[in-house]
Amino acid sequence: MIFRFDRFTTLYVVNPIRRRIPSSDPRVPILMYHSISEADESGVHPYYRTATAPTMFAMHMRYLYEQGYSTINLPEAIRLLQSGTPTNKHVVITFDDGYRDFHQHGFPELSKYGFAATVFLPTDYIGTAPVRFKDKDCLTWAEVRELRKYNICFGSHTATHPQLSALDDQAVAREVGTSKKVIEDNIGESVDSFSYPYAFPEEKIAFTKMLRNTLVASGYDQGVSTRIGAARSEEDRYFLRRLPINSLDDVALFGAKLRGAYDWLHTIQHVSKRLKG
Repeated sequence: MIFRFDRFTTLYVVNPIRRRIPSSDPRVPILMYHSISEADESGVHPYYRTATAPTMFAMHMRYLYEQGYSTINLPEAIRLLQSGTPTNKHVVITFDDGYRDFHQHGFPELSKYGFAATVFLPTDYIGTAPVRFKDKDCLTWAEVRELRKYNICFGSHTATHPQLSALDDQAVAREVGTSKKVIEDNIGESVDSFSYPYAFPEEKIAFTKMLRNTLVASGYDQGVSTRIGAARSEEDRYFLRRLPINSLDDVALFGAKLRGAYDWLHTIQHVSKRLKG
């Protein structure tokens, strides 16, 4: 078994402190899922895995229900944070990449408890028939429209899923603008949420400023990133933090993440990016 410094620190150092001294700051955990499948990730370090087994996902949803959590969407989360309203029993559930296994395994569990979710679509991989992305089928537009009838929201995950910081300004504008229009044309309503693909380059100040301006100009109202932690009121609404979830998040670690005991890792994440940069 691989020793996980992040898990040990979260469960045996930070979590006990959080239980004794709970934070009073408004915060909303935004869960970041990708594939709900039995994908073999044995060769991937636990920190970087993105698949969640259907049985584990079912356990997560049951835990949320039994602990009295209610799901809200991103605009509602931002309103709660800005109002200073206590948010300890609200959660946002998101899925990146638009995989078809969300329809097969994710949605049935969500609907069992009446939970809402947002799925971010890389639109070049969403078609009239299933298109493969990273060796997995993605949703079709017919499935997207079907899911929209059942309280599932959709946002943009760019068109081609590139590392945006490697593109010029015009290419970034095309990625975020084209994907928004394609989704709107296919579901018949406005799209106001954006999810940044890959590691978010928060250390690149000029780039993040340009990206924010581009998102605003394109008509987005909010967005999420891969920065680790719960969303807070002082954060930029276009680059909200999220909590990465995968098959190795048993109930103990899952619950600790919801309580804010995983948020400490953002400091390590940020310093690592600056050193690599």
